[in-house]
This record gives sequence, C-alpha cells and structure tokens, in this order.
Amino acid sequence: MMTPTYKSYFLLVGMLRKITQLEHYSILKYLLKWLFLSLPLGIATGSVVALFIWLLNTSILFRFSHPYLLYFLPIAGIAIHFIYKAWGKSSEKGNNLIIDEIHKPGGGVPPQMGPLVLITTVLTHLFGGSAGREGTAVQIGGSIARLFAKWFKLSERDIKVLLMAGIASGFGSVFGTPLTGAIFGIEVIALGKLKYDAIIPCLFASIIGDITVNAWQIKHTGYHINFTQGNNFLFSGYLHWDLLLMSKIMIAAIVFGLASYVFSEMIHNIKKLFLKFISVKWLIPFIGGVIIILLTFLVGKSDYLGLGVNPEYPESVTILSSFTNGGADALSWLWKTVFTAITLGTGFKGGEVTPLFYIGSTLGNSLAVLMDAPVSLFAALGFIAVFAGATNTPLACTIMGVELFGGEYILYFALACFIAYFFSGHTGIYSSQRIGIAKGWSNKYADETTLKDVQEKRDGYLAMKFSKYKF
Repeated sequence: MMTPTYKSYFLLVGMLRKITQLEHYSILKYLLKWLFLSLPLGIATGSVVALFIWLLNTSILFRFSHPYLLYFLPIAGIAIHFIYKAWGKSSEKGNNLIIDEIHKPGGGVPPQMGPLVLITTVLTHLFGGSAGREGTAVQIGGSIARLFAKWFKLSERDIKVLLMAGIASGFGSVFGTPLTGAIFGIEVIALGKLKYDAIIPCLFASIIGDITVNAWQIKHTGYHINFTQGNNFLFSGYLHWDLLLMSKIMIAAIVFGLASYVFSEMIHNIKKLFLKFISVKWLIPFIGGVIIILLTFLVGKSDYLGLGVNPEYPESVTILSSFTNGGADALSWLWKTVFTAITLGTGFKGGEVTPLFYIGSTLGNSLAVLMDAPVSLFAALGFIAVFAGATNTPLACTIMGVELFGGEYILYFALACFIAYFFSGHTGIYSSQRIGIAKGWSNKYADETTLKDVQEKRDGYLAMKFSKYKF
C-alpha cells in the first residue's frame, strides 16, 4: 500500500512531467512556426540581395571602364530625388523607418521600399557616388518581411519579430556573415539591450538568406589577417596575450570610436545644413553631385568613389589594399568620410557600412604605422570597430570579426569593438535607435530616448551657447 508521502511524490513528479511536456511542446511549435516563416523570407531576401550584389558589381565595373559617368552624378541625384517623390512615400526614411516600425507599429513599411532603394543605390554607384550596400540589403529584407506579415496576417508582436528577421536576413546575406546578421538584427534596435525573443527567427532567416545568395553563385570578398602572434612578448611565460599589443589596441579603439562619431555627426549635419539653406529640394542632390566631382579633382584620384572594395587601377587604395604595408594613405580614412557624408547627406542612396569598413581599415593601417603594430591586424580591427561605433552594435561586430577573419584574435576584436562603441558617444548612423542602457552609466538619457532626440538636445545646447556671441 502506497503511503501519503509516496503519493505526494508521484503526484508532484506527474505534474512536473506534464508541465515539462507542455513547455517543450510549445517551444517546438515556436521553432516550427518561425522556421516556416523564415524559410520564404530568407529565400526571397537572399534572392533579391543576390540580384542587387550582381547589379552593383556590374555597375561599378562599368563605371571603371567609363569614368566620364562621374560627370552625370548631379543628374542622377535629381533622378533619385524625383523617383522617391513620385513613388517613395515614407521609404525615404530608410532603415530608420524599419526601426521605428519595430518599436511602434502602425506607420507601415511600404512594399516599394526594397525595389526603390535597389534601383537608386545602383544609380548612385553607377555614377560614382560614395556609398555602401548594407542599408539597401536591410531595407530589402525589411520591406519583404512587412509584405509577408501582411499576407500571413501576423499579430503586432510577430510583425516586430519578422521585421528583425528581415533585417538579419538582409545584413547576413549581403556580407556572407549569417551569425553576425542574426546578432545585428536583435542588437541594432536599442543601445545596450538585446531582443532575445527574436534570436531564433533572426538566425533562421539570416542563415537561409546567406545560403540562398551562395546558391545563386554570388561570391563575397575574402579578407585575411597576415599576422601570427609569437611567444616572445612581455610576460609570455605567464600570459597568452601580448599586453603591449593590447595597450596599443585600446588606444587605437578610442580613435576608432571618435572616427565613428565624426562620421555619424557629419552625415546628420550635412543633411540638416542643406535642408536649412536650400528650399528647392531637387537642388540638394545636384549640388552634392557637383561637390563630389570637385573633390575628386582636388584629391586627384577616384579612390574614394563607390564601395572602395574593387580596385579601379593597380595602385588604388581599397579595403583589401589597406591590409598591406603602404596600402593606404595617411588621410585615406578622412577623405572617404567626407566623400560618403556628402553623398549620403545630400540624398543619394546606399548604405554606410562598407564605407565604414574602408574608413576603419585605412585608419587602422595608418595607426599601425604610427604605433609600430601589425598592419593587417589593425586594419581588421578598424574594419569592425568603426562600424561598431557608428551602428552601436559591438557584439555583432565582434562576431563579424570571427566570421570574416577567424576566431584566433576574438579577444582583440571584442576589446576594439566595445571600446569604440563607448567612445562613439550617444550618436550613430541610425537616428531612430532607442537608448536602452546609456553608455558610461549616465543618467542623462531616459530609457527609450532616441539618438535623434539626443542630437536635437545637443544641437539646441550648442546653439544656446553660441547665441551669446555675435559673429
């Protein structure tokens, strides 16, 4: 006969078993649901991104063989302006619109966002604008995700998750970094907070998107760190890492963070300056195109046009060349900052991330020469750290370092990315990012304040200070 104690025990075990079974059943349903949703999203996004990469590379190579196309950049700017005026609706906000929709659904991400940004980004590169490609891929993913959400009649919560998965799929597939894409999708939404409820959908969509791009036979650029840490360094008998090298990396990371800050602020302020003083809006991209042409003559070479990945001529400064000794000029990073800020700040289309790779790798090259450090390692650190500071995604950028360059120096990657993240301040290329946790334990910024709010407060404070002086 069973005693009351044993009865209680078996009842408790039975209850726990039922709860466990129900919990795991719901988890299985969750995984299958998001696999079902992520599969078409990843395939569709990856296919469009593959087409985009092919068109982009084709347009860049065509411009290389027809350099006179640069003189038509102002006309291309006018065309882009009227394309968005006619069909863009709210698409002009780009990545910020997707981030806003994740935080407060309602405005909607128009389905034409993807095709419009694809066409206008190709136009920007065809005529020599200095821009990237990640913004385009993210908007492609976001617009497809919103369209699927409408078709599947998803709830508001599921729409948010699917939009993050769209971001992840676009980002992961355009760079061939699926894990980075997944982390980026949940990290880019808010500073200091990760949306882990969306990590599985983001991972599914990013992996499927990357597989799809590869299936279309689109190849990504390969990078290599030509540096192997030896055993002859300070305290090598006690430590696995070179403390002197780590000290140099920390100093460089501060510079990388400041470069991120300069880049972000320059784009925002150029945009505001043109909008303030030029009332005829189509003139803004026209003037921007003229400035790019004049700057190209001033510099005396075309290195700072386009993506900065493919060399136009053998001695071109590119991202790949910056990984070698003498592969970048001392001010290559600054020129690329100026060219890209003017291109994007005056209304041309494309992303910021590939130019940030260029800025970071060439700056890392210059700092390596100054600090007697390994050139390829510092180019790689700048590549990911300037990006980390400008997008406020240090974890995703650390993972990107592993996916692109290998995991041997992950500690160096993390050190560079997180220090750059803090030293970039409360600014970034995505003004709709919320501040989940302020940098530096500051109580100055309230939870859910956007970077745009911070910038407006900062601009207002500076305006008040300068108003005391008459020029």
